[in-house]
Amino acid sequence: MKKILQKPIVKKILILFAVIVGFLLLLDNVILPYYVSSPETIVPNIVGFTEQAAFERLLEADLDPVISDTTFDLKYAKGTIVLQNPKADQVVKVGRRVHLYLSGGEPVVRVPSLKGKSIRDAKLSLERIGLKLGLVDELPSGNPRNMIFDQQYAEGTPLKKGEVVGVSVSIGQGGGAIVVPDLIGMSLVEAQKILADSSLTLGKINYQRSFSLLPNTILDQYPSKGNKVNVGDAIDLFVTKSGDAGDEKDNIE
Repeated sequence: MKKILQKPIVKKILILFAVIVGFLLLLDNVILPYYVSSPETIVPNIVGFTEQAAFERLLEADLDPVISDTTFDLKYAKGTIVLQNPKADQVVKVGRRVHLYLSGGEPVVRVPSLKGKSIRDAKLSLERIGLKLGLVDELPSGNPRNMIFDQQYAEGTPLKKGEVVGVSVSIGQGGGAIVVPDLIGMSLVEAQKILADSSLTLGKINYQRSFSLLPNTILDQYPSKGNKVNVGDAIDLFVTKSGDAGDEKDNIE
């Protein structure tokens, strides 16, 4: 009985042994000789190249370029190579993959909400993320005195570090006869109609990109709702546009 059970086990061991021997022979006679004898090339230096130029240069050297990551870098322009692996002048096998790291340009930060803050607190909030406090307009409003009630860029707007953000600070209730309507969330066409019906005019339109809202949607306004202004005064609007083309800002008078 034991002999009957041992036969399949012995057979499996012999098959496994044969597979291992076959693999070792293949490795010794085919794979290793091919790897050792395969042609070599020198990795070119493509740091500072544009992505297209770097790919062309590496392909000419019979290498396989691949973008591994994007990083912000002040030294290299956006879209250029800041790092490569393997490094330049290394001798590698033809067809070796070369990992490239692309510059995303200068780092950007998102504008924080400054409404309801004092000038001192707003300045600290901006400096903490690399922005600066810009022009401070002191205007009448229904908000408490010395409180920021409006800001140049809506919360979440992307800006490069070092840019400035202006704010509007309340000096108390104004003496105008017209109460500024709430336009946030409306379309630009609706806002224009309401302003005309309120005897007010359309001021500066600040276009900001948005990936979530429809184009021409009002994000913010200046002066803000509830302020008292005079007949014919202009209301500045912050309006969305398509976010497909980047993060730049466009202002239209």
